[in-house]
Amino acid sequence: MRVHYSIHVYGKVQGVFFRANTQNKAEALGIFGWVRNEPDGSVYIEAEGPEEQMKEFVDWCQHGPTYARVEKVEHKEDELHGFQRFEIKR
Repeated sequence: MRVHYSIHVYGKVQGVFFRANTQNKAEALGIFGWVRNEPDGSVYIEAEGPEEQMKEFVDWCQHGPTYARVEKVEHKEDELHGFQRFEIKR
């Protein structure tokens, strides 16, 4: 079953290649959607894919790439959007 999550990642998550690593992880897991930096210093992700892969993706977001310092991750399930790829939004 495919699921869609809206994910908000807080901490030192900008300037540490979080978006690029998020895209790489999503593509490796077959997850589609997008990621962007937020003005408050957080990262926001809209993602969808198979339920098991989405759980693994959210687990990865709990720590992110090497230099990230994730303090908190919030996610909620939402309606599917039918994304066709995973993008980095500027």
